[in-house]
Amino acid sequence: MAFLLWYIADSVSIALALSTLLIFLLHFRNKKSPYNLPPGPTPLPLIGNLHLLDIRRPDLSLMKLAEKYGPIFTIHMGMSKAVVLTGLETIKDALVDSADQFSDRAALPIFHAIQRGNGVFFASGEMWRTTRRFTMSSMRNLGMGKKHIEDKIIEELQYLTDKIEFYAGEKFKLKEFACGPTNITFAMLFGNRFDYTDPVYMQLLDLIDDIVILLGSPYLQLFNLYPTLAIFLKTHKIILEKIDKISNVLKTDIQAKRGKIDVNCLYTFIETIVAKQEKERTNKDTLFHDDNVLATVLDLVMAGTETTSTTLQWGILLMMKYPEVQKKVQRELHSVLESGRLPRFEDRNNMPYTHAVIHEVQRFANLIPHIPHATSMDTYFKGYCIPKGTTVIPLLTSVLYDKNHWETPFQFNPNHFLDAEGKFVKKEAFVPFSAGRRLCLGESLAKMELFIFFTGLLQKFTFTPPHGMMESQLDLDADPCFTLRPQAHLECCAVVK
Repeated sequence: MAFLLWYIADSVSIALALSTLLIFLLHFRNKKSPYNLPPGPTPLPLIGNLHLLDIRRPDLSLMKLAEKYGPIFTIHMGMSKAVVLTGLETIKDALVDSADQFSDRAALPIFHAIQRGNGVFFASGEMWRTTRRFTMSSMRNLGMGKKHIEDKIIEELQYLTDKIEFYAGEKFKLKEFACGPTNITFAMLFGNRFDYTDPVYMQLLDLIDDIVILLGSPYLQLFNLYPTLAIFLKTHKIILEKIDKISNVLKTDIQAKRGKIDVNCLYTFIETIVAKQEKERTNKDTLFHDDNVLATVLDLVMAGTETTSTTLQWGILLMMKYPEVQKKVQRELHSVLESGRLPRFEDRNNMPYTHAVIHEVQRFANLIPHIPHATSMDTYFKGYCIPKGTTVIPLLTSVLYDKNHWETPFQFNPNHFLDAEGKFVKKEAFVPFSAGRRLCLGESLAKMELFIFFTGLLQKFTFTPPHGMMESQLDLDADPCFTLRPQAHLECCAVVK
């Protein structure tokens, strides 16, 4: 009898709970909103539209949804809403023509946990504007995109080629190419390059690699969608532990520079931002406090190392996959770089085919399909009213793979950037660095690094798949980390020409 009463009471409780949840969901579904969001697929309770997305490549799923709902639509990511922007015209209208309204960054829980609203990449409002202006100005003063840095890249190229030559034609992992671009960023931050065997350098590379991989984990996405589940998840905790290890290295260098700075001789970014902080020490409202100084340096360490090094890896992989393209690049290099001299950035003007190949590597790799923005105010856009703080996804994949702009959007094809006479052609739909106010602040440095490292490596080596593997067996499907990386197991061989 007691069991029966318990069973009835428990069943009633469950029924009441389910009824309450149903009423709650219906209430909010039918509640009138003063806003007029774009239409989109009907959400399911709790999960929203997650069932419509490929967890490995959600960008491709969003492209398919755009075919049904148009260039701007609303999608429910769990319990939250996001407005998706697709196509060149829509994205430019938002990020360029309506830049002020779409300039904020979406508040993703993992990046809030890391940066607490500080830094340059994941901050919003005045914190972002002030920090970005300072960072851009400082990097230009330190020679970003100028001859001084070009000389550093050429010097680093020689260290990198020595490292690759050491393998004597035997196979090695593609990620070995990360050493070169990473050292350029570190030289600008710390003032010196690291030896490739330096234990601190190797630790930083491993930590960055681990974090980028973990940021693409399904469990991390679950944390971002449902932060209340944090107690049951651990991926975000592992990321924060690894971030703390990188931060400790940065704090040591920042502290070492305090009190030893000559404002007339600032050679590194850390010296520059510490000098700025010291100058504003008496200003109680300064944004250059300890947390923001550390967050800004951390942003440059993470973003300034991952994107260029991963694009270079894609370049080498694609040269292995398409040996006829590699040979054509090498013929052009031989004709322009007389007597085997090392490449300079200005040489790109005489290398239309190579220039086109590098651009096509960036387009095809589609390294960062999107980083969510947010509306900074109530925004009227394309006939819709989007409330302040709404997550906005400018889907760069939809531009870089748009069949209206590219003849073979899902294939690697350098002819996308060549006219009928073989001359290089700029394309408006080439947006790997995004657009508008959030345009990648390291774009000029990245372009210089990619050109010099890519041409310098192909000038000295021919890259082939490991012995016994055919070009057709090389898999171009990306590993979905924070960026879209070549698969981690891929290896190559470098044969000295």
